[in-house]
Amino acid sequence: MPTKSPPPPLSHSDGIAQEESAPRKRGPKAKPIVEFPEASTSDWLDPPLFHEALSLHVQRHGETICHLHRSLAHQGDHIERSTLLQWAAGKKLPRTLASFAILNRIERRYRLPDGYFKSKLPNRSRAPSGHKRLKGISAAERRRIAWHLPDDFDARPAAERREILDWVQTVIISGATEYRRYQAAASRDRFAIRFPDLTGRRRQASDRREDNDDERLLDDVEREILDATVDAPPALAAEVADLIRFKMSTLTEIGFQRNGVWNEQTAFQKIEHLGLLFGALAASPHGKVCGRGVPVQSLSMAMLVFPAVWDWYIKWRETRRGCYTAWEINMLHLGLSLARSDTGWLRQNPALGERLVPIPGLISEEDISAALADWDGACDRFYRYGTARAKEVQRVAKVHRDPFEPIMVVLEAESPVGSYRLITDEIIRLMPDRRRYPRAAAESVRSFLMLRFGLHLGLRQKNLRELLICPRGTLPTSERQLTAQKRGELRWSARDGGWEVFIPSSAFKNAHSSFFRKMPFRLLLPDLGGLYQQIEAYVSVHRAALLNGAEDPGTFFVKTVKTTSRDAAYGQNTFYEAWRLIIQRYGIYNPYTGRGAIRGLLPHGPHNVRDVLATHILKLTGSYEQASYAIQDTPDTVAKHYGRFLPQDKAALAAQILNRVWEAA
Repeated sequence: MPTKSPPPPLSHSDGIAQEESAPRKRGPKAKPIVEFPEASTSDWLDPPLFHEALSLHVQRHGETICHLHRSLAHQGDHIERSTLLQWAAGKKLPRTLASFAILNRIERRYRLPDGYFKSKLPNRSRAPSGHKRLKGISAAERRRIAWHLPDDFDARPAAERREILDWVQTVIISGATEYRRYQAAASRDRFAIRFPDLTGRRRQASDRREDNDDERLLDDVEREILDATVDAPPALAAEVADLIRFKMSTLTEIGFQRNGVWNEQTAFQKIEHLGLLFGALAASPHGKVCGRGVPVQSLSMAMLVFPAVWDWYIKWRETRRGCYTAWEINMLHLGLSLARSDTGWLRQNPALGERLVPIPGLISEEDISAALADWDGACDRFYRYGTARAKEVQRVAKVHRDPFEPIMVVLEAESPVGSYRLITDEIIRLMPDRRRYPRAAAESVRSFLMLRFGLHLGLRQKNLRELLICPRGTLPTSERQLTAQKRGELRWSARDGGWEVFIPSSAFKNAHSSFFRKMPFRLLLPDLGGLYQQIEAYVSVHRAALLNGAEDPGTFFVKTVKTTSRDAAYGQNTFYEAWRLIIQRYGIYNPYTGRGAIRGLLPHGPHNVRDVLATHILKLTGSYEQASYAIQDTPDTVAKHYGRFLPQDKAALAAQILNRVWEAA
């Protein structure tokens, strides 16, 4: 059977000719690019989610994501088409400054308000990344200040960028008060003697003096660093520990007498104050601290019976700070209590004098011999000196730290509480979506509740941070147990149908105040402003997200547990910093970003809320007694420390009553 021969192969030229002769298939003509496309309708139902809003407005203007990408590329904006597709599908969200710039282009293209798309993002409390004009600033510092910079920071002139950075560093980060500047400078030169066994802080790993065969090779700065990081020698630590036992024990030891008992907070404070005193004595006289240069091993509690030691210390503090303050008076009163007749700890322990050694210019051999021969006489001489010196210092003492200065704009408002409440509204406005950002949402709810609890309860920081939680349906802790723990509890009251705070009087710093009369503090929280809704969400969902599987300390407020820190319990410093961060992010109005609730506010801690409450009630009622009810204290304490009730406030309150006569006429 004959086979069909295959057709001859086409030459290269034949293929081209055949291809050219065949008609081309043409697709639809590309839609022309218009700078401002017209919308098909001017009425639409505004969706709450970002990806839904983006898709809606693309369709309203008769475009597709691909055509939008072509239009942006035609204008010189660089963004991947896949990124726009993922935004519209809800798979990704814009987070960088470059992405926010693209959103601004789309808003302008579709004639939408500035910030329209950004307001739809589920986590508006997150700072954008991508700042390129922050040279010379560490990565940690960049993360710290990114929230406070405008999105167009990199595009602004260099002079304006410097102006913004200076404002952020001065007002938000450090707090632009004279005392804050002094404190920031002073904290760089640490000098206190540490008592780690008494305070619970970690002991220094090693004494760096052992690593230097010849200490004379060290310069003055290195000497100061050595003195600033030294733990108390064992003998001094044992003496201070004995003092703490004497002042904190339930019953006084046989043969001793005392006047008053210290609680844990008072004892901790006295330890720190004694550490500063001994640290100043031990610091190098050639460094920035300009101490006395006393060898650490020569320090002893018995030194405190010599007036020359105290005189040097209070004058040193005046030189360092620039004025005498109530701090020096309080320290002198501490020394007087130790040397007081019959009940003074120093007076009842003459054996302490055996560790005394001469210190040039302060304590001589003759002074030591006279003190050992007549210890009561030495205590009497110091007591006379201390009493007279305290009166002299009190006459010239000044207020170095104005506690009202950071919140002055709030206190001057017609309604201080109403003004401060605006911060909680700002937190709610910027609260992220808990389904997409569970931890960020939990931190926002915690911030909201911190401020709301502070405004409703007026508690001191310790009582607020140590407040326990009893979930609904759980048996509350008994008053006896709370008294033993010296803590309060948030619990559900079935009788009143609401959340109540119950705190035994023993948990308060002023437990023996006439306000309590040995009765517990109990307050039913009001179901106002979404408070109960946020409490329920925090207890049931957000608190567990913050704990992240770590051990539960049982307190209502817990820290965000991370891999670097598994301790969820707040301490004094961490709770203060958490409150201060809330004020920095949500409280202080930033003219460059438009975020923040209150113009002129400065960073502060939780204690200032008590000033806000007391001043608010004083402005409304003029009653120091009613103001004291809000902060669990006495009218005298409010008048001295908390309420800012100026003459014009008093006159305005009286005028309201008198003006009613004319209004009725």
